[in-house]
Amino acid sequence: MVMKRTKDPWMKADEFGRALPKGVGVNLLVRELEQHLAFCRDVLGAMILYSDEDFAAVELAGSVFMLHGDHTYADHPMHGVVSSAEGRGVGIELRIYGVEPDKLEERARQHGHPVLAGSSDKPHGLRECHIVGPEGYIWVPGIAV
Repeated sequence: MVMKRTKDPWMKADEFGRALPKGVGVNLLVRELEQHLAFCRDVLGAMILYSDEDFAAVELAGSVFMLHGDHTYADHPMHGVVSSAEGRGVGIELRIYGVEPDKLEERARQHGHPVLAGSSDKPHGLRECHIVGPEGYIWVPGIAV
C-alpha cells in the first residue's frame, strides 16, 4: 500500500472499519480524490467527514461511503484491473434515495457534469435523474412520487 498522507488520520483504519454499520458499503477507487470530493460536496450535497491525500469518508443521505486514491491499492489484487480501466463505474448506478433529483441535476449542470438523463417521473414510482460524475460513475438521486 502506497500512502501519501503526512498527517495523522482522523481515526485508525481498524477503528473506522469496526464502526461501520451492517449493510452494503461502497468504496470508490479514484484517480483524482479532490475532484471526487468536490463533486460529492458541490453536486450531491454530501458532507465530507474526513479527507486526506489517500482516503475520504463521505456521508450522503444517511449513509457513509469511502473514496480511496488508486495509489493506495498499489499492492492490492484490484490494482491491475483498476489501473488499466479507461472508465469507472461501467454498469453500476449509485442510487441515492430520498434526495430531490431536480436540485442535483441543476447543480450538476452548473458545475459542468454531464446529465445522462434529466429528472422525470418513472413507472417504478420514483422521480430520478442520471448524473455522470468524475471518471464515469453514474449517480441516480431519486424521490418517491
